[in-house]
Amino acid sequence: MKKIYIQTWGCQMNEYDSSLIANILKKKLNYTQTHHSEKADILILNTCSIREKAQEKLFHQLGRWKNLKKKNKNLIIAVGGCVSTQEKKNIYKRSSLVNIIFGPKTIHRLPKMIKEIQIKRKNIININSKKLKKYKFFKNNFKKKISSYISIMEGCNKFCSYCVVPRTRGREIHRNPQDILCEAKFLAKNGTKEIILLGQNVNSYIGTFENGLKCNLSKLIKLISNINNIKRIRFLTSNPMDFTNDLIGIYKNTPKLVNSLHLPVQSGSNQVLKKMRRKYSISEYKKIINKIKKFRPNIYITSDFIVGFPGETKKDFQKTLKLIKDIKFDISFSFIYSPRPGTSASRLKDEISLQEKKKRLYLLQREINNNIKYFSQKMIGTYQKVLVEKKIYINKKKKLFGKTENNRTVIFNGPKELIGKFSYVKISQAHMQTLRGKYKQII
Repeated sequence: MKKIYIQTWGCQMNEYDSSLIANILKKKLNYTQTHHSEKADILILNTCSIREKAQEKLFHQLGRWKNLKKKNKNLIIAVGGCVSTQEKKNIYKRSSLVNIIFGPKTIHRLPKMIKEIQIKRKNIININSKKLKKYKFFKNNFKKKISSYISIMEGCNKFCSYCVVPRTRGREIHRNPQDILCEAKFLAKNGTKEIILLGQNVNSYIGTFENGLKCNLSKLIKLISNINNIKRIRFLTSNPMDFTNDLIGIYKNTPKLVNSLHLPVQSGSNQVLKKMRRKYSISEYKKIINKIKKFRPNIYITSDFIVGFPGETKKDFQKTLKLIKDIKFDISFSFIYSPRPGTSASRLKDEISLQEKKKRLYLLQREINNNIKYFSQKMIGTYQKVLVEKKIYINKKKKLFGKTENNRTVIFNGPKELIGKFSYVKISQAHMQTLRGKYKQII
């Protein structure tokens, strides 16, 4: 039986796409997935281009696979994801190892591309598609998961000045809600208890039912919450520009929607947000949070931050630190700004030294880490409702691994029968994002 090896970089949507790739190649060509690249007949790189030098990371990996190609002349190497749509034919110019270049929207065509390569041995590039045919393969070669992703849309229409996603993933295409609900019900029947809805800008989702009626994200969440076996719902990643009152309102009467929200703000300065083309102000961002907190006073808010954006002054950065203190953000992601090809921000004059950027990143992360410590320590002695996902081994000892509502990892001793169930765990230790505890009872 032939084997594929898939290496995935980047966001949760790439992880979801990689699972679809495995499903498609199993269904169409009867390939099985291996975790050992040296055993594979096809090597697939599913790439991400959000950060600087993403393409260099790609070519370094290709260099590491050079010997595998020498040993097996029939070995096929395929490159997909955002770097493939960003670099296109340039990948072939720099590496003779690559046989196939495909895009996030064309993974359903991989079987045809592979057959063509095997017959003609001629390089293929296929990155464009106006439809999302890949999603119909979600059932094939299904692996049971307690917590599962569902991608509900592709692309983004916002064109933030620093972001390459609209150029690599394209404009927004929305899945129809019937298909999403069908996938959610299928997952629920096969043991999934938590659904995480995905999109580059997930809260701009507007699907259309077969009868022509529209379905936005808040309505979709309500429909998924009606599926009995689904006990938790999350969604990633949101944009404050599209966080409408109806979406805020579902926090009032949808208990399955977790008490945690990831809402990227990027900067605490209105001046910087304007340069980023983030079409909201800090006061508008705070209003969203305050409205949600009327329904969920203890909700945990996480975010994304870009440090050292061109023109960011020390005063602008201090405003970001102040916002972190005001909102008291929990676990968040922060990066030094990196210019991406084709974006308008890449043409801005950048006079901030790398040393200063690193200093600002350190100060921001220190502030966030203080918040993480505060929230984690506050959980000691409390009983947390943990969705138990799997068993793991720590120092050769078997432990159980689960997640709280606020997305903290909890590791504790307990019987394997707890996997796939909720358990109350009394927290005894807190180590930043990881908690230790002892289970009290099954829910």
